[in-house]
Amino acid sequence: MADSAIALMAHLMRRAGFGAPRSELEARVSRGYEETVEELLHPEDQEPLDIYEFLRYLPWQWHAGNLDVGQASWVWRMISTRAPLQEKMTAFYHGLFATGVAKVDHYHEIVDMVDMFRDRALGKYGDILVDVARNPAMIYWLDNNQNHADSVNENWGRELLELFTMGVGSYTEQDVMECSRAFTGWTITPKIPRYPMGRFDWTFEYKDFDHDDGEKTFLGHTGRFNGEDVIEIILQQPATAYFIARHLYNFFVADEAQVSAWSVTRPRDPEAVDLLAGALMDSGYDMRSVLRLLFNSDFFKASRFAKVKSPFEAVVGAVRLVGDDQSPKYVGYSDVSTSIPDIMEWSNQITYMGQDLLNPPSVEGWHTGTEWINSGSLMKRTNFFAEMFSDLDRPGTRYIVGRLKSEGSSPETFVDTCLDLVGPLEIDDESRDELVAHTSPDGALEWDTQDQSEASAQRVAEMLQLIVSLREYQLA
Repeated sequence: MADSAIALMAHLMRRAGFGAPRSELEARVSRGYEETVEELLHPEDQEPLDIYEFLRYLPWQWHAGNLDVGQASWVWRMISTRAPLQEKMTAFYHGLFATGVAKVDHYHEIVDMVDMFRDRALGKYGDILVDVARNPAMIYWLDNNQNHADSVNENWGRELLELFTMGVGSYTEQDVMECSRAFTGWTITPKIPRYPMGRFDWTFEYKDFDHDDGEKTFLGHTGRFNGEDVIEIILQQPATAYFIARHLYNFFVADEAQVSAWSVTRPRDPEAVDLLAGALMDSGYDMRSVLRLLFNSDFFKASRFAKVKSPFEAVVGAVRLVGDDQSPKYVGYSDVSTSIPDIMEWSNQITYMGQDLLNPPSVEGWHTGTEWINSGSLMKRTNFFAEMFSDLDRPGTRYIVGRLKSEGSSPETFVDTCLDLVGPLEIDDESRDELVAHTSPDGALEWDTQDQSEASAQRVAEMLQLIVSLREYQLA
């Protein structure tokens, strides 16, 4: 049975971050759960990453344009950050305000959007909404550059209500039209042709002459509204708080039905969603306050292994757990650093598993939960995990080998220690018995000679391959 404090801390770090090696979990347990929550909620107290350290190795990632792996710098940030909740919230917003390079055709603009999410990660949701409405990638993605006073385009206005704030059933078609009228004139400065110099930055432009300044009636309010006025009215609606609360629950607590079904499907835990919605309204949509409540709640602490890891969580979590020996620095182990060449491959692995970061399939974003798993993606996951955890040159694997040397080597202890250090993972008795039966014919691990140590280390690597292939390891 895993130590309860370690198990709870591992749960927090999987959800509020990307998991953590045992040495970090033990250090955090010694500081305390609530203290760790506060540290996670204040990324400004951590040493920021130096993006130029990354670009020194991959300079072509600067203004990535339409490169096939324009998300590599973000994957590096997720692996290397000392502020994991900040990056996790950045991913939350990227999934919510899904904007893809397939249409935008300009990675740098979407990277700029992701950078904005990072800067705003734990601030006010209203500020995020205004920034998103002014973001060139979003304006182009949802056609607001084609939204004119004399020719209204409803695409942005509709998605603002349907997917970004209130959800289906909370507004009328007339509200969509009035919302869209309020955002006329919110557009992009005409773009400089990309050739021969490559892509130039896009910028937001408000064209007063192209804005419909007439009277509008929106959600029961009447006035000569502009976009900021509409957002303020939206945030006053209980439906908005409820909808965002359900997104937070789905992302941080437990897998829900897909967003498209929320109007006809009750939440998994209505009381928890109501509590989060109330906190959003009471705090003025301050995400730091709401997440403090969420992570310290009983419903969060009881939700272990109630989510299927998304591809980015699966890849980044595995890398942070096993570590790497190259440069620049990696935070999971004080003497370890992240391999820049491998970043490209790890970024591709996330895509192979079904999540092309910076290129969601639609404005609805990715479907989550069990829809991450199919025969193809499961094979990709299993092969990736097996390769990472069986590499005895990686410090995380060496750490597990070292702990086994000191904690006992009987087949039962061998299996239980591996399960504990990889998770801790709780598996059914049948699976545990199969693991024990697999290793029992070779007897206890032996470390007395060089040959015995090498053979035992190989058995550890093989056991880790089996464990990370289990269903339970796919869950966060």
